[in-house]
Amino acid sequence: MSRVYKVKDLELAPQGRLKIEWAEMHMPVLMRIRERLARTRPLEGVRIAACLHVTKETAVLVETLKAAGAEVYLAASNPLSTQDDVAAALVEGGVHVFAWRGMGVRDYYEAIARVAGSKPTVTMDDGGDLTALVHKLHYGETGEDVEVAKELVGKPIEGIIGGTEETTTGVIRLKALAKEGRLLYPVIAVNESQTKYLFDNRYGTGQSSLDGVIRATNLLIAGKTVVVVGYGWVGRGIAMRARGLGARVVVVEADPIKALEALYDGFYVTDMAEAARVGDIFITATGNINVIRGEHIQRMKDGAVLANAGHFNVEISVRDLEQMAAAKRLIRPEVEEYRLADGRRVFLLCGGRLVNLAAAEGHPPEVMDMSFSNQALAVVYLVGHKGQLAPGVYKLPKRIDYRIARLKLEALNVKLERLTEEQKGYLRSWRLGT
Repeated sequence: MSRVYKVKDLELAPQGRLKIEWAEMHMPVLMRIRERLARTRPLEGVRIAACLHVTKETAVLVETLKAAGAEVYLAASNPLSTQDDVAAALVEGGVHVFAWRGMGVRDYYEAIARVAGSKPTVTMDDGGDLTALVHKLHYGETGEDVEVAKELVGKPIEGIIGGTEETTTGVIRLKALAKEGRLLYPVIAVNESQTKYLFDNRYGTGQSSLDGVIRATNLLIAGKTVVVVGYGWVGRGIAMRARGLGARVVVVEADPIKALEALYDGFYVTDMAEAARVGDIFITATGNINVIRGEHIQRMKDGAVLANAGHFNVEISVRDLEQMAAAKRLIRPEVEEYRLADGRRVFLLCGGRLVNLAAAEGHPPEVMDMSFSNQALAVVYLVGHKGQLAPGVYKLPKRIDYRIARLKLEALNVKLERLTEEQKGYLRSWRLGT
């Protein structure tokens, strides 16, 4: 098989291979799944088009899919998240990779178009950009991504039997597409597996987002007021970790149930207008657009730091910040200083993109072990149920969720309690009570 690819430098491959080996050591569940899939080869002849963060953890997933028989085309799901040495190592391993750190907008869309045009059997997405492009081409919609794709692909993409989606943002987009009755094929919302969102979103993003802020700024978190915007699973994780580092945590939330939960979890809850006045560090995690706007920036104290942990760079209004700034400079790698007209300074991290991947390494491999086990088994499930699933958004069967959890506990040498036959009978019966 001849390789087609576009990466920064193939000479980085040995360094990338070491990173992948490190991740493999800490992803025991996925490695056990790889061993089984390598024997059974259920993905023989399957071509996968993937749009994922090109990291060492993703490499373990991609090479698991290869071991199962698949041919994989991989594009980046964020212009700043690619680990160039890992991309090079994957190319050397026979994966078609189109990704490098610092891609321009056209580069980004071109990479997605190239994997979309590979005549895939299955799509794997992180944020929905690949899935959206496939559907835009099918329905004749417009957009910069479509114009780039028409130059490279030239026609709608056919033959896809199913897809997977990794993130909350992507699942929101999928459900909107399904609600309009326009979803073309079944997609498994991997993000809705409990062994994904309860751990990846909460513990993975919680730790890695603070890691990104610290690496970018080298600021002390203890004693600071950290404003977490959004209290979904990602926001919960960030708030928990910020408190653990000694921060005073303020939560901003629009959903009354989540706001109440944040309050009862011990955090101060208020609106963005008040939070803007007191925050030292702001971290957005809503999946929504412009949750920090000019009206909020105008209230912030000198030295406020803005970071985003949501998938797309839309949560902080960079446009408002640009318009308000009297001067701008790059003061540290991934830290831009915006000086406002009154002399106050606001610092934006990573251009408003994912701070945990742009300024750090993303989620630790231990937590991605479960997320990517879900991804691998989702692809196998789709191929095994070809033609049996109508277009729609699906969850992985609960039995797969439980299987991954059990494998993880075994790898961690944690003993699981076993119910007695009497206890099982009690839970099955409606007659037994006091």
